[in-house]
Parts: sequence; C-alpha cells; structure tokens
Amino acid sequence: MSKEQYKIYEEKMKKSIDSVAADFAAVRAGRANASVLNRINVDYYGTPTPIQQIASIGSPDPRTLVITPWDASILRGIEKAILESDLGINPSNDGKAIRLAFPQLTEERRKELVKQIRKYTENGKVAVRNIRRDAMDHFKKQQKASEITEDELKIVEKDMQKLTDDSCKELDVLLANKEKELMSV
Repeated sequence: MSKEQYKIYEEKMKKSIDSVAADFAAVRAGRANASVLNRINVDYYGTPTPIQQIASIGSPDPRTLVITPWDASILRGIEKAILESDLGINPSNDGKAIRLAFPQLTEERRKELVKQIRKYTENGKVAVRNIRRDAMDHFKKQQKASEITEDELKIVEKDMQKLTDDSCKELDVLLANKEKELMSV
C-alpha cells in the first residue's frame, strides 16, 4: 500500500480547506480588505471579469477601498456589480474612481457574519467527508479486485479517518480565528 494513493485524497482535502479559507477572506470584518471583492465580476464587454483584472485597488486608510479602473467607461459597471453583490456597501463614484467606505459592524451584523462563516465551515466539512467516502469506495473496490488485502483496507480506513479528523480540526481552528476576528472588531 503506497502513500502515493493517500496523497490524492490528502490534496483534495487540502483544497477544501483552502476553499473555506478563501470564503472566510471574502467576509469583511469591519476593515477594508481587497479580498472582499474577489467574488465580484463585472460585465466587461460581455464577459464577466473580476474587478482585480480591470482596475487597481488601493486602501488609503483602514476603512476605505478605492477602485480605480484602467478604462473609465467601466466605472458604472463596477458600481453596478458592487451594488448587486452581497457586500452590503454603497459605492461612491466620483467619476474617476469608486470609493467603498466600510462602516463599523453592528452586533447584529457580526452575528449574521458568524452564522455565514459557520455555514462555510460546515460545507467544508461535508466536502472533506465526501472525499473520505470516495476514497473508501476506491479502496474497497481495490480490495474486491484483490489488489489489496482486508488488513490493508482496515489500515487505509483508519488512516483516512485520521486524515478526515485532522482536516475537520483545521477547519474548526480557522472558524475559531475568524469568529474571534469578527467579534473583536
């Protein structure tokens, strides 16, 4: 039984954790963070395009982002995309750039964001468990085809469970850190 076969599933679980971490980065915690714009696409000549590809994003102070498009004609499109997103911030368009002022989070909004990140974490755990299930199906087929022994299957099962548990613990740590960040802003 080679460790190479575990690697595939370990990589998939790592990608699930990275995906949850990216979701967390997009949740604004009361300060300006350009990653909140990562999921927002602008209709740029008929093509959905990420804001980062059509504009520069700066942060003149901790609570403000300034989006300066390279093509001024797309300013309205960026403004519209931000308004339609779930960001919850009204953009201010001065004709050359768009300013996003991030207000202090209310207690109610913090609690909503905590619920949202818990949902992201649970989705990540479901993805990890699905990867474990797929791995076990794969190894059980190998055992049926006499490619691995029953003892090897039991070892694999134990190893996959440990990998799953470790991945879920890592997600819990990410969640605890993000919750702390949200509640302390």
